[in-house]
Amino acid sequence: MAELRIYNSLTRQKEIFTPLVPGHVGMYVCGPTVSGESHLGHARPYITFDVVYRYLQTLGYQVRYVRNITDAGHFEEEGRDATDKIAEKAKLEQLEPMELVHKYTRLFHWAMDQFNTLPPSVEPTATGHIVEQIGMIEQLIAAGYAYEMNGSVYFDVKKYASDHDYGKLSGRVIDELLTTTRELEGQEEKKDRTDFALWKAAAPEHIMRWQSPWGVGYPGWHIECSAMATKYLGKQFDIHGGGMDLLFPHHESEIAQSTICNHQAPVRYWMHNNMITINGRKMGKSYNNVIRLTELFSGTHPLLEKAYHPMTVRFFILQTHYSSTLDFSNEALQAAEKGLKRLWEAYQKLRKIDCVQKGAAEKGTDDTLSATVHRLLDELPAFMNDDFSTAKVLANLFELTPIVNAIHDGITAPGSLSASTLQRMQQDVEHWLETVLGLQGMEESGHDKLEQVMQLLIDIRKEARGRKDFVTSDKIRDRLSSVGIQIKDEKGGEMTWRID
Repeated sequence: MAELRIYNSLTRQKEIFTPLVPGHVGMYVCGPTVSGESHLGHARPYITFDVVYRYLQTLGYQVRYVRNITDAGHFEEEGRDATDKIAEKAKLEQLEPMELVHKYTRLFHWAMDQFNTLPPSVEPTATGHIVEQIGMIEQLIAAGYAYEMNGSVYFDVKKYASDHDYGKLSGRVIDELLTTTRELEGQEEKKDRTDFALWKAAAPEHIMRWQSPWGVGYPGWHIECSAMATKYLGKQFDIHGGGMDLLFPHHESEIAQSTICNHQAPVRYWMHNNMITINGRKMGKSYNNVIRLTELFSGTHPLLEKAYHPMTVRFFILQTHYSSTLDFSNEALQAAEKGLKRLWEAYQKLRKIDCVQKGAAEKGTDDTLSATVHRLLDELPAFMNDDFSTAKVLANLFELTPIVNAIHDGITAPGSLSASTLQRMQQDVEHWLETVLGLQGMEESGHDKLEQVMQLLIDIRKEARGRKDFVTSDKIRDRLSSVGIQIKDEKGGEMTWRID
C-alpha cells in the first residue's frame, strides 16, 4: 500500500500512517447532537471524513467507520442547573424527546444523502449504550479517578493530571484551566471546577432519565463517545476525527476517561478539521449568521443571495485543505458553482471521447502533452497521501480541463496522445472525481433534490403552524416568495408550491 502521511493533532506533526492491524482501519468521528437542524459548520467534518473514509478504502484498507448520534446528555455547562439540550428543545417544540431525536436524525441523514456522503459502518446512539457508559463510570470510580456527589458523578481532573499528561492534545495547562474556568451555580458540589460530569442527577421533571447505581440521571457528553468507541473499535483504534471545536474539552476528556479504563492511549492519530467562518466572522446566534442546511439548499436565509446545490457546497469545502479556516460568502459559493460546472462539463466530454479514434495505436505524436498528462495524473495519489490534500487534487484536475476540451473539440490533432493515455485519463479522472472526492454533476439530480427540499420545508412549515408558530411559518413562505417560489395553503392544511 502507498505511504500515507497524516497530520496528528496529538503530536503536532505529520506521521506515516501505520494501522494497528495491517490492512484494517478503525475510525471514529463525533456525530451530530440531534437537538436541531444541522448547519453549514456541521457539513465540513462529515464531508472531510467521508473523503478520508473513501480514500482509505481505495488504498485497499478494510475500514470500520463509526459515527455516533448524540441523542442525550449534551449539555454546555457543568453547574447544578446544567440541562440536556435535547430535553430542553423537546419542551420548546412540544415533542417527546425521542420524537424530536428521530425528526432531526432523519433530517441529518437526508442532508448527508444530498452531499453524497457514504453511510458509516456503524452509527450507534448514546441512548442505546447507557449500560456501557455506566460500566465505564464504575471503572473510573473504582480506579479512584471519579467521585459521586449528590447523585452526580464527576471525573477528577486534578487526580488524573497528577500522574498523566492532561492537556496533551489541546495544549492546555491545568493551572491555566483553574484561572479561566468560569464559576457557575452548582459548581460547589464538585471537588474542583475543572472536573467534568460523567453522570448528572436528574430533577423529577427531567424527561430523559435512567436508573444507575447513583440514582436516576443521564450521562455526560464525553463518556458517551468513549463508551461507543470502545465497544465498536476496541480499547485502542487508529483514527479519531472531528471539528477543531471539539479538541477541548470533549476530545481531551475522552482521552482521560479511556486511558484510565483501558490502560492505554485510546487513539493513534487524532485529526481535526478547521472551522467555517461567514464573511470573516465566526458563526454564532448573536451574529444571526448560522445557516442551516435546509436554508442553504433553498436560499431562505437572509445572508444568502440564492439557493446552493449540495454538490456546490461539497466542492467548495474540498477546494481548501481541511486544516485551514474556510470563509463562506456568496461570492465564494458562486465561484465554486462555476468551477464545478466547468470541471464537470470537461469530465462529461472526457467520457465521450472515443479513445481508439482520437488516440494513436501505440505512441502519441506529442511527447510534451503526453508527459504533462501523465505528470498531472501521477501527482494525484501523492497529493492525497500528503494529509489528504484535496485542494491540490482538484487543482490538477482543473489543469487537465483545457487538455480534455481541446481533444474533444478537435483542436488537438488525433493521435497526439496514445489510446492508452486517453483511457488512463478517463479511468483516473472518474476515480478521483467520483470515487475519492464523492462529487456528482449538479444536473444529474437537481430537480429531485429541489422536490425533496421543498417537501422538507413544507413539513417544517406545517409543524410550525401546528404549534401556532406563525412567525416561522410566514418567514418560510416570504423567503421562498423572494426567490420566486410560491407556497399556497390549501384546504385541510395541505400546501402546494410552484416556481414563478
